[in-house]
Amino acid sequence: MQLRRAHGLVAVVTGFTLLLATGCGGKAPTAAPSASDSPSPSPSPSPSPSPSPSPSPATSPTPSKAPTTRPTTEKSYVLQRTSGSAGVALTFDDGPHPTWTPRVLDTLRARGVKATFCLVGTQVQAHPALVRRIVAEGHTLCNHSWNHEFKLGTWSETKISSNMRATNNAIHAAAPGVPIRYFRHPGGNWTAAAVRVARSLGMSPLHWTVDPQDWRRPAASTITSRVVKGTRAGGVVLLHDAGGDRSQTLAALPGIIGGLRAKYQLIRLPDTF
Repeated sequence: MQLRRAHGLVAVVTGFTLLLATGCGGKAPTAAPSASDSPSPSPSPSPSPSPSPSPSPATSPTPSKAPTTRPTTEKSYVLQRTSGSAGVALTFDDGPHPTWTPRVLDTLRARGVKATFCLVGTQVQAHPALVRRIVAEGHTLCNHSWNHEFKLGTWSETKISSNMRATNNAIHAAAPGVPIRYFRHPGGNWTAAAVRVARSLGMSPLHWTVDPQDWRRPAASTITSRVVKGTRAGGVVLLHDAGGDRSQTLAALPGIIGGLRAKYQLIRLPDTF
């Protein structure tokens, strides 16, 4: 099975306009792990409005239908939508995955590219060695929630904080002391509360400028074309290394790197302030 996502439009900020608005589905558990306890090996999800089950620690997030609603546009907060420089940043969501993440890392290493990986807590807990490899090879880490909770931002700030802290704790259990400067909300369903909590924990709310909808598994040539044509200087590209069959994303990656490098420098997002 594969994860399907639909990333929603969010706050309008100066800089870039989203190429595409999509999201990735996934059902949230009724409560996030408490901030005082380390995450349990197998959080138990319960029914929620999302149409598919959340990932278990042993598997990647499972697919779901695209949500039928979009988050309300907020003007009370600002999201990070650019790399902060003229360079272009590649970002990968939903991992680490035991099949796809190593192959993505191999491709990046062979071409001397550093990227940013937005990690799901249950996947981190299941595959800590992959987190260590991501860090050892010089990539930046981003918190992507504990169990890909699509509606995380609608929870109380206490529960949002518990969820984000649990994910950070899992990452630090795998790679002690590693900086976690960014948080990306599942589905791009940002709320003012999610932004406030992320910032209170020292994380910038990271969005994107280009989404080729690779989670839908279009042909590799389509993914490549969407990224290369849609990217501008300072862009942040959304890709996935987990959540289902990522073979088309993997096949597109060399063309994406080559096409972007013809015009821009590829950078990892800085992991320190």
